[in-house]
Amino acid sequence: MRRVVVTGMGIYSCIGKNIDDVAKSLYEGRSGIGVEVERTEYGYRSPLTGIVERPQLKGVLDRRLRIGLAEEGEYAYMATLEAFKGAKIDADYLENNEIGIFYGNDSSAKAVIEANNIAMEKHDTSLIGSGAIFQSMNSTVTMNLSTIFKLRGVNMTISAACASGSHSIGLGYLFIKQGLQDVVLCGGAQETNLYSMGSFDALGAFSVRIAEPQKASRPFDKSRDGLVPSGGAASLILEEYEHAKARGANILAEVVGYGFSSNGLNISQPSAEGCITAINRALKDASMKADNIDYINAHATSTPQGDAAEAVALDTIFASHKTPISSTKSMTGHECWMAGASEIVYSILMMKNDFIAPNINFESPDEYSENLNIIPSTCSRKLDVILSNSFGFGGTNSALIIKKM
Repeated sequence: MRRVVVTGMGIYSCIGKNIDDVAKSLYEGRSGIGVEVERTEYGYRSPLTGIVERPQLKGVLDRRLRIGLAEEGEYAYMATLEAFKGAKIDADYLENNEIGIFYGNDSSAKAVIEANNIAMEKHDTSLIGSGAIFQSMNSTVTMNLSTIFKLRGVNMTISAACASGSHSIGLGYLFIKQGLQDVVLCGGAQETNLYSMGSFDALGAFSVRIAEPQKASRPFDKSRDGLVPSGGAASLILEEYEHAKARGANILAEVVGYGFSSNGLNISQPSAEGCITAINRALKDASMKADNIDYINAHATSTPQGDAAEAVALDTIFASHKTPISSTKSMTGHECWMAGASEIVYSILMMKNDFIAPNINFESPDEYSENLNIIPSTCSRKLDVILSNSFGFGGTNSALIIKKM
């Protein structure tokens, strides 16, 4: 059976614009959440968000290639540059070898709204500009990255709500395992502009702990009142083990299990049973049992119902083993379509540096989390096997297991 390893990774997020800065933030338990005043002016109930600075690509990337990049595509480009560099994949390798891409992202709300505003104001669609269509399509990230980096393998956008980034890694893993590709770029990206999050705010899903932004995201805590939206991008290079060894690549971790499920119930309500199915399927795929897992990076977004459902699932499978659990969303907020990929990056950084990042703001458990071993502050720990959960609207569930090499 072909083995699948991670040979490169890159990150552009509210807690750091590169791997080293993010590792430091995770260890220090630093929050990247703040207030964006424009959201209040626009009509938001909650102006809280992960603060992600737009990259300056002028002078870095040719204008012809820049104009098709939506905000999340810019983040994905930066993360992918770092991932390819870490994997020792240069322009010559990209030119002469086949690499596939699976990337999780939504369409760009900003690109759609801005294009329509121009048409409404000028009554002339020719003034919208040639880049608008490539920015607004759901496949915006994969079409742009495959063009920029000359990728000639599988090319698909994974849109599965907040499990998208995780499913992209799972599919990359399956394609390599089955011999369909040797190298696949996988990841997730999410725009953070105010246009992209208004409909979520309308649902009352966001925290309104506005006076204390960095305490607003509090997964599993009894006083949680909603999630904090965030974004950026995370990229990982997945590669067949023997292929990676042959070219002298740095091997960061091995992907050993992927599990998935669909709740088949209410479009917005989580399901403990669906979580359990995905986790058990990942354990079976990895030929592991619950007590083999050293740490769980929980999906937990800081919503009352979502955290409760996952806590029930984790309690059912892991409580007797007292498996350490934390949600890095306590620091990053909910990175949405990006989250499943970024949390694998965060998990590998913990594994590589022998620590568990804290579930900050966890002060009092509720009836669902009281039996779980939630880690509220950074602790030193050797980690060999990590489970990362991702769940999304529509009942889509994904679970990944990675192993130290």
